[in-house]
Amino acid sequence: MKIYTKTGDTGKTSLIGGRRVSKHHARIEAYGTVDELNAFVGLLRDHLPKDDPTRELLLEIQEKLFCIESHLADGSEGKLSNQMPGIQEEDIVKIELAIDQMSSSLPALHHFILPGGHPLVSYCHIARTVCRRAERLCTQLSENHQVEELDLKYLNRLSDYFFIVGRWYSKQTKSPEILWKP
Repeated sequence: MKIYTKTGDTGKTSLIGGRRVSKHHARIEAYGTVDELNAFVGLLRDHLPKDDPTRELLLEIQEKLFCIESHLADGSEGKLSNQMPGIQEEDIVKIELAIDQMSSSLPALHHFILPGGHPLVSYCHIARTVCRRAERLCTQLSENHQVEELDLKYLNRLSDYFFIVGRWYSKQTKSPEILWKP
């Protein structure tokens, strides 16, 4: 099977179900940004040591992001036409537990922190900001199209996760957190 189909040469693409839309359609923007986030999560995972337990959760996050992408790419309105696997409340709880576990050993924050200090920390902040953009696009999409509530909730929690995991890796790498003090 060839990777190129030439069907998108005129600026249109197909959603799941076959409906053709412009490549700048809100659904394409939303799932494309979730796909971008997925790529950054892979970059972060690839830069962790092979024995880092966070790698396993990041791989699971990538799988969940792929599910969200498939939901956003579904061209039907209403119930998902292909019954793609969905985000469950337990998936969100798992992220919250990871946040709570890491947060319990971090100092309280009284200032904003600037991204950086170590490459791993920077990758976490890139993932956080792309996740926030994906969330904004998905909430905007939800004003006119169905977007699964748990998908939105997962993205919201996930951006918090990347913030905390960035702080966690600042601690693990003994890199200073750069406080913003205007």
